[in-house]
Amino acid sequence: MADKRDYYEVLGLGKGASDDEIKKAYRRIAKECHPDLHPDDKEAEARFKEANEAYAILSDPDKKAKYDQFGFAGVDPNYGAGGGGFTGDFGDLGDIFGDIFGGAFGGGFGGFGGSTRTQRNGPQRGESLRTRLAISFEEAAFGCKKELNITRVEQCDDCKGTGCAPGTTAEVCPDCKGTGSVRSQQRTAFGVFQTTSACPRCGGSGKVIHTPCPKCRGNGSVRVQKKLSVSIPAGIDNGESVSLRGQGNAGKNGGPAGDLLITVQVRPSPIFEREGTSLYNSVQLSFVQAALGTEIEVPTLDGNVSLNIPEGTQTGSVFRLRGKGIPSVRGGGRGDQFVTVELVTPKNLNAEQKELMRKLADSLGDKVKEKADRPFGKKRKK
Repeated sequence: MADKRDYYEVLGLGKGASDDEIKKAYRRIAKECHPDLHPDDKEAEARFKEANEAYAILSDPDKKAKYDQFGFAGVDPNYGAGGGGFTGDFGDLGDIFGDIFGGAFGGGFGGFGGSTRTQRNGPQRGESLRTRLAISFEEAAFGCKKELNITRVEQCDDCKGTGCAPGTTAEVCPDCKGTGSVRSQQRTAFGVFQTTSACPRCGGSGKVIHTPCPKCRGNGSVRVQKKLSVSIPAGIDNGESVSLRGQGNAGKNGGPAGDLLITVQVRPSPIFEREGTSLYNSVQLSFVQAALGTEIEVPTLDGNVSLNIPEGTQTGSVFRLRGKGIPSVRGGGRGDQFVTVELVTPKNLNAEQKELMRKLADSLGDKVKEKADRPFGKKRKK
């Protein structure tokens, strides 16, 4: 037990946290580390189990009170149990010892003292699938419909998921009596443990198939190519996901299908930058336009609109176009668009234009020291 982390520490809380804080912390970790979202991440799976264990204790008022007073000794029967073995129903402690000792005792601690795990041949939810979808900036802003081609596991049509050839049936496994698991007892230094493992004869299915289905080879499921239509909501941002419930792999033994999680990749816009529901872009103005004021055309997601530029506008000035931003994916209208002005200095003026600029400078009281009309670095002739 020396390696176990404090239950409050597991949930990121301080001792004495309220029931509401415990529940919120557990939900956050469960959402981040759920095995359905991280099917191949052993670290996430371990953290998920650790959080489950901590929540099982801290969400129970009686167990929480004992843990707060005595620590692990108040909630773990291993403390002070001696060598006489364990009795009674210790619930999820089988999982805890299974994590500590792995499969050293014949398949892990499915249960002891009368407690058993869920039968292996019971309904199992199918795996969720993940894919990516690239869309344009405008499609993300206004929403769109797309078609996806995916490969997923579906129930075999020929055998209807039984795994048996048409016209035949499976035999209930005589060894496990259809439960899919067998029990055995092991005497260890910690006492006598009753362990549960998959039935070696039926592989945990609870049935023996004598004539497998030719199409699925007895699996009850097949891999198929499927075309799906997905609606992308208006306002979705890069990296966000859309979930199609029940469109993942088929479940087993009557269990529900998993989900299809689609992560959206939004291609950048050559004109706009996005922050939440706000849009940003810039326009260029000449010195004369900014000084005298003008009316210009500004690009928006809805097309060009007119924007009045007041006289004396300075470079870096920002104008706000209300309701021209990105729609909120949760509803509630659109954001705003912010247009930044950039002044462009004229180049390659002819002699007449330069003279007009000098006169303007004189009238404004500006002192302009122009460069000498000679090559840089040459000495003046005497």
